[in-house]
Amino acid sequence: MNRLVIFIASIIFAFNVSAFTSDTYTFDDEVTQIRYNALVKELRCPKCQNQNLADSNSPIAADLRREVYELLQLNKSDGEIVDFMVERYGEFVLYRPKFSALTYILWFGPAILLFIGVVIVMFVLKNSAKKKQPQQLSTAQKNKLEQILKDK
Repeated sequence: MNRLVIFIASIIFAFNVSAFTSDTYTFDDEVTQIRYNALVKELRCPKCQNQNLADSNSPIAADLRREVYELLQLNKSDGEIVDFMVERYGEFVLYRPKFSALTYILWFGPAILLFIGVVIVMFVLKNSAKKKQPQQLSTAQKNKLEQILKDK
């Protein structure tokens, strides 16, 4: 019974916590609100690891959500808002970093590691197949073996 009460209390507490983190901004139109929601889901919280601005409870995430809201109210485009955030906080604020010389390793690193892994597996399998083949005796070794067998 106590476990049921604790479980219900934790669910109620979880809903209350999430209710406190949501911001209530008023928008002029629905398109701006959709753009706001898309931007705060696309931008990463500088403090939290792997959380976007919409999901983060940190104070800086709340500040950045407010900043995004204010930039939208100034009729800034999505690109201008993202550029502002990148200029201020670096590429870290982007979940999908831009394709540049600094991010080549992010984009191609997994494919390169996969390719290297496949080459290593193929090399190991090829070498293990060679080791399993029985070795043939040379003619001199065969003659010496026959001589030993005759002597016995």
